[in-house]
Amino acid sequence: MTTDPSPGSGEPGAFAPLRRSGFRWLWPAIVVSYVGFWGQTVGAQWLLVNGPNASVTVALIQTAATLPMMLFTLPGGVVADRFDQRWIIVVVQTYMAVGAFSLAVVTALGLASPPVVLAFTFLLAIGTAFQIPAWQSSLPDIVPRDELGAATRLDMVGVNFGRAAGPAIAGVLIGAAGVPWVFVLTAATALILAGTLLTWRRPARTLAPPARERFLPALRAGVRYVRHDAMVRRILLRAVLFIAPATILWALIPLVATERLGVDAGAYGALFGALGLGAILAALTVGRLRGVMATGTLLVLSGLLYAVVLAILVLVPVFVVALAALILAGAAWTAVISTLNAELQFVLPSWVRARGLSVYLVTFTGSQAIASILWGQLAAWTGVVAAFLTAGVLLALTSVSGVLLRMPDVRDADPRSMPFWGDVNVPIEIQPTHGPIVVSVEYRVPAADDAAFLATTADLRRSRLRNGASRWELYRVAETPEVFVESFMVDTWEEHQAQHRDRLTAADQRIEAAVQAFVSRPPQGRHLIPPTMAASPADSPDAPRRRRPRPRTRRAPR
Repeated sequence: MTTDPSPGSGEPGAFAPLRRSGFRWLWPAIVVSYVGFWGQTVGAQWLLVNGPNASVTVALIQTAATLPMMLFTLPGGVVADRFDQRWIIVVVQTYMAVGAFSLAVVTALGLASPPVVLAFTFLLAIGTAFQIPAWQSSLPDIVPRDELGAATRLDMVGVNFGRAAGPAIAGVLIGAAGVPWVFVLTAATALILAGTLLTWRRPARTLAPPARERFLPALRAGVRYVRHDAMVRRILLRAVLFIAPATILWALIPLVATERLGVDAGAYGALFGALGLGAILAALTVGRLRGVMATGTLLVLSGLLYAVVLAILVLVPVFVVALAALILAGAAWTAVISTLNAELQFVLPSWVRARGLSVYLVTFTGSQAIASILWGQLAAWTGVVAAFLTAGVLLALTSVSGVLLRMPDVRDADPRSMPFWGDVNVPIEIQPTHGPIVVSVEYRVPAADDAAFLATTADLRRSRLRNGASRWELYRVAETPEVFVESFMVDTWEEHQAQHRDRLTAADQRIEAAVQAFVSRPPQGRHLIPPTMAASPADSPDAPRRRRPRPRTRRAPR
């Protein structure tokens, strides 16, 4: 596995991932699916635009399309970590194709009432919530580690292309053939992606796949990992600090177009086209910029540029100026979002990667949803100009705060799987769901090394907790002060076995090596279990074996 390029070394070119046959084969199909998704949203809105309470029902389409992202993305991440991501996407796309075609039939029959359209939109968005974690978590298996940033930016380009092209194509189809054909297009794009995945040969795994975890314990394990990993928490915090003020542009750009610029529908589409062009510009340039500046510097400058654009849009109500400003906004948005996404993938180990990305997506979507409501209320009270200027000032402040909230150096992360604990050997059989299990490790430390040893155990605590421990404690033995006893609890025997087998990484190995550098003799470990889990005398290997009676058989009546 390659290492993260350091500042000054640069990244591979913007299109380097396309040299990989897997990415070159799959990325166009993913982009086509984005076109179908955004086209379906526009088709659903068009069905309702002339109906009763149109302002409410049309707005509810966006709610129906985004709410599943908050509700189902994390379960989707659990599924993506438990099963083959390729087959997950194939199943999801088949489901979406059936759903979109069914909506086309319902629409053609004149049965597309507002509740029906909203229900279909919600159901289709559930598929997207399961697809995104599976797709994004599979990128490290498709491209090398040093090309993850470029691959993520190309994916963002695909999203923005779909956001622009999907509505445009839907508009043409609605005018030429009617709304049902928009949903047929959505079904066709889903089948294209499913068919592409079926014909793609995934590279062979270098490591055995992790054992399949039960759903709820896997869900808790993913949340626990994010909670106790300092690098992941810092990335999520930086995402919230950017998205919360920056999302005002996506929420209120219709008001800027109508109230400040006074443009028609065609020009309004051009504004979104400018945002998409900015995303392409970011894909072409961000890799080179990372060769001359650190990640934190790139995020600060991109946030400040976006803040300036927010002010320009409302203070200089000129259409051409707005187009130029939105190109810069699209570039800054893509630079920040794709960089944070790539940094997250650098630090997440494979066993929890999809769940970690799902937490990021839930954070992203939730921040957008909540901030959009707040910015809308502020604009209603103070006007669009005041709301945009407030968001710009806030974004400038949160961007500059990045100087203090420094991004973690992903070169310190080494998420390679490294099962250095070996197998668990105990003389009794323990059922997988039994627990809790307390692991006790005894360290003998010379008095002169007390302070240094205790300093290293802070990292050890975080390592244990993020890998499955629900509680961690460290004690000193009063009778022998040079002896320390580490104790951590794992909920079930199954989860402790997963620690041994799948969850340990090279970074965890370095942490344990640092702790053991101060130990005068090898640590002694024990597994403590509840007394009711002990083997019964009949199960003991030393117990006399009783001969089981043979089952009696009855003779058949003559």
